[in-house]
Amino acid sequence: MITMIAAAGENNELGKDNDLLWHLPDDFKRFKKLTSGHYIIMGRKTFESFPKPLPNRTHLVITRNKDYEKEGAVIVHNLREAIETSKGDAQPYIIGGGEIYKLGLSVADKIELTRVHGTFKDADTFFPEFSAENWELIAKVEHPKDEKHKYAFTYETWVRK
Repeated sequence: MITMIAAAGENNELGKDNDLLWHLPDDFKRFKKLTSGHYIIMGRKTFESFPKPLPNRTHLVITRNKDYEKEGAVIVHNLREAIETSKGDAQPYIIGGGEIYKLGLSVADKIELTRVHGTFKDADTFFPEFSAENWELIAKVEHPKDEKHKYAFTYETWVRK
């Protein structure tokens, strides 16, 4: 099962200048819990946005650059190669960015989406549109705005029909 995991605003905003538009500590904890011990598939810019590789995960980095090398990353050159490389993992995660999510939508079986309840005019990266015709919402957990979270958000779990 291939899962895409993302946090997106009401208009599918993901980020700006290769950074998130919000700080949601409980969402970070959920991301860590779900992805730990698994392959995480991402684009080069997403990988380079991390201060260091995330612990207890295998980083599969998709880049067109045939000479690209980075410590802590397994380099692949397309999504098909990433999926093939991660086939020993029953639950690899596609973690972004925007272009990788667009490619991943056609192969994913599940979407773990944190819907951030806000709109963000400055966003330059977006999660792809997907349809309830093809996807079923099977779980929804609301998280209120509080002293640690500037925005309310909802964890949504979608599975392909």
